[in-house]
Amino acid sequence: MELQGRVALITGAASGLGLATAKAFAREGAIVVINDLHLSSAHEAARGLGENHSAVAGDVSDEKQVNAMVAEAIGRHGKVDILVNNAGVPDGFAPTVEQSLSHWQRLIDVHLTGTYLVSKAVAPSMIARRSGVILNLNSIAGVLGLPVRTAYSAAKAGVGMLTRVLGCEWGPHGIRVNAVAPGYIRTPMTAKLIAEGKIDERRIRRRTPMGMMGSAEDVAEALVFLASDRARFITAVTLPVDGGYCAWGAPSDAFPLVDGA
Repeated sequence: MELQGRVALITGAASGLGLATAKAFAREGAIVVINDLHLSSAHEAARGLGENHSAVAGDVSDEKQVNAMVAEAIGRHGKVDILVNNAGVPDGFAPTVEQSLSHWQRLIDVHLTGTYLVSKAVAPSMIARRSGVILNLNSIAGVLGLPVRTAYSAAKAGVGMLTRVLGCEWGPHGIRVNAVAPGYIRTPMTAKLIAEGKIDERRIRRRTPMGMMGSAEDVAEALVFLASDRARFITAVTLPVDGGYCAWGAPSDAFPLVDGA
């Protein structure tokens, strides 16, 4: 019960990585506030965690909605000890010259500006209490150059630098700011991309030293660690959760697959 009694606000947590993180945090004793664009979805996810947890609606790219969402969470539970900036929207996998400005802007607004806005909204109460943890969702796309993922990659790279800056700025106030950079993770969204031929699972596995794709729980457990007191002297870093994907640099397969594997 490493997070016993702590209040955790997790954005975009009605499904996928966010919901897996909410379940892991609840298991460790946290009181979880689930955010989603749709309040009904957030309520359903919160009910699945148990009676002590709650839900708030809000678009993380809208400052007024963010401020209202954070105020509601603090008003209901008295504080926010942990913020997980998980909310995101899927990429379009289109060549850069075919991408619209609206596509670029929406991904920047949600992934990067959203992380900035929610962090900024929770920080004053954390600074006042001289305690808090902010965890951001970066990506291997924010570390490596992934063609046709222009807006997503730029947004995630920005999240990585925002993590560094806020970790350094707010460290003197007792606030730790870290990020995880998931690799290729098995989620419903990833399964859809594989089915559509936009992602080649076997190629990913060959490129990954551990020879497999990760699970949402792998990312959630890394976030539990970074949120806990075991990581009390860690701040302003991005932790890859990618099976070694970003580290591999040789001009050959990282993991040999046999036929049918």
